Amino acid sequence: MSSLGRWSLWIGLGLVVVAVVCSVLSLIPVSVIAGCLAVIALGTAGYDAIYEALGRAELRRRAARVQREREQGS
Repeated sequence: MSSLGRWSLWIGLGLVVVAVVCSVLSLIPVSVIAGCLAVIALGTAGYDAIYEALGRAELRRRAARVQREREQGS
C-alpha cells in the first residue's frame, strides 16, 4: 500500500472512532460529518490497496510471459 493509502486508512479509522465517541456523547451532527469523512478516507485507502494489488498482478503476468518466452526460445 502506498503512503497515501496508509494515511487514508489511519485517518479513516481515527474518524470512525471520533464518530462513535461523538455519537455516544449525542453530538449527532459532528458524528455524521466525521462518519462521512471516514467513509471517504476508507474508500480512498481501499481504492489504493486494489490499485497496488492490480499493479503487482500485472508485474507477475509480465514476468511469467517473459519466462515462457525464454523457455520457448531455448
